[in-house]
Amino acid sequence: MDLALWITAGLLAAVALLGGITKTFIPKEKLAAQHGGEWTGNASAGFVKALGILELLAAVGLILPAALDIAPVMVPVTALCWTLLMVGAMVTHGRLGQFKLVMVNSIYLVLAAFIAGGHLAA
Repeated sequence: MDLALWITAGLLAAVALLGGITKTFIPKEKLAAQHGGEWTGNASAGFVKALGILELLAAVGLILPAALDIAPVMVPVTALCWTLLMVGAMVTHGRLGQFKLVMVNSIYLVLAAFIAGGHLAA
């Protein structure tokens, strides 16, 4: 079970890192032009960057606390916060009719719930 949690946390951290880098360092206009980036057209640049920073923090919070054995309770807390972020993403993409992205976000939500549940049960 421990190996499955590490693999899942690593995959989800990679997703969060990629999303965080993209939202933090790519201009909002360029994101809006990409497939699935329509939501950025109605969001401020600060909001998009804030989401990017949250995703970068999630990438760190899913791995480092357990790896360094410093406040490992932060891993399930981060995973629970990620589930809330994914609910928001699912609602946003659903309103835009982007149902493939809703499904992708729901997979990320399930992975985060697995991480949170696995760490809290241990």
